[in-house]
Amino acid sequence: MLRASEPADRALVIDLYSSPDVHAFLGGPRPRDELEREVPPVPGQRAGYFVVDLDAAAIGTVSMTRRDPERRGHLPGSVAEVELSYLFLPETWGRGYATEACSAALGWLADVLPGEPVVLCTQTANESSMRLAERLGFSEVDRFEEFGAEQWFGVRHPDPVGRLRP
Repeated sequence: MLRASEPADRALVIDLYSSPDVHAFLGGPRPRDELEREVPPVPGQRAGYFVVDLDAAAIGTVSMTRRDPERRGHLPGSVAEVELSYLFLPETWGRGYATEACSAALGWLADVLPGEPVVLCTQTANESSMRLAERLGFSEVDRFEEFGAEQWFGVRHPDPVGRLRP
């Protein structure tokens, strides 16, 4: 289940961002004490930010944000595409939760912004994330070097009636 963030989710966000496993392909974990100071009381209070619940326990986050125009990787003629991002607790990996949650978030976006393409960027070394991008219907647009690693940049285009392709 996707839901809006609540005060109790602050601990989840700190766990996700300080985890060496979660951030193995995201530049490494952040120091927990730094996160304790910086994470707001209710993280991610905005449209497009979802906490993923499984049996009433928060297991991850899915986010739709505009890609930073200063970063590499953009569609031709665009500079601020909607980008799909996700983080899940390691103990939940490999069970299909990311596929299900990201699919639901993509469905939400198709209703909110019909016709909007969505981009996703991941390290090519992150094989699990590459497989997820394929399952979600993303196709490769570019590869480039960023953060000291090769990045895969893909897009998922809406179909003619405005719904994103499965």
